[in-house]
Amino acid sequence: MSNSDYSRVERAIRHLSVRREMQPSLGELAAAAGLSEFHFQRLFARWAGISPKRFLQFLTLQEAKRSLSESRSLLQATLALGLSSPSRLHELFISLERMSPGTYRSGGAGLTLHWGVAETRLGRALFGALGEGLCGLTFVGDEGLDAARRELEARWPQARFVHAPKVAEAYGKTLDDRLAGERRPLALVLKGTPFQLQVWEALLRIPEGRVLAYGDLARLAGAQGASRAIGTALAQNPIGVLIPCHRVIRSTGAFGDYHWGAPRKQALLALERTHLPAAVA
Repeated sequence: MSNSDYSRVERAIRHLSVRREMQPSLGELAAAAGLSEFHFQRLFARWAGISPKRFLQFLTLQEAKRSLSESRSLLQATLALGLSSPSRLHELFISLERMSPGTYRSGGAGLTLHWGVAETRLGRALFGALGEGLCGLTFVGDEGLDAARRELEARWPQARFVHAPKVAEAYGKTLDDRLAGERRPLALVLKGTPFQLQVWEALLRIPEGRVLAYGDLARLAGAQGASRAIGTALAQNPIGVLIPCHRVIRSTGAFGDYHWGAPRKQALLALERTHLPAAVA
């Protein structure tokens, strides 16, 4: 999947966000993407696995509110039963390795960080890895590759950076496979404050295709009443998509901000909803 494919889809999503109340036609969305209706329909079905019409239904405020209501009910039920989460972490095939306090304070001194850029289903992305674990995933936005790399370097200022395109390509394929609904073992290396780690681990407990409001995530993370601090922790998320901060929306059902752009957040949520059973989605 080329970056240009996502760019065209993103233009259509941006157009929809502006014209949502007008319910834009297939022709209008195709024009926004710079394609004929026929080619846009084929591109979109290949990219999302469903038709543009079905996909765009997931982006409406009504659908967001319904999904939020379902997720809140799921959260309430699991908490009432004394369970730690709506879904078990190992079912996501993600294992977490926390940095020791010493490594955290040293900024990664003595560590070798392999980094590279790969094209993914969601656009061009920069990956960083320490040993066998992924420690950074950020999308290359309008500010360019240098800005994305500076973001990674700021988290690991004392680490030795080694350019490793093959490592990035492998992680890019893993990301695309996960977006297509496949699962494989994946290790993440996280460096953050105890509160940030608490929030990021709570994010992993939100099942795919579900969303929570900020206040509900605070409750899941054991920090009820700390919605504002939760928002700050989300903004500091070092691993996009795989630490799913895109699954947090406002209590009104509005999607809200996203570090890597609102259209990408909307696309992620809609793609995940397509993986749910038809009766639920």
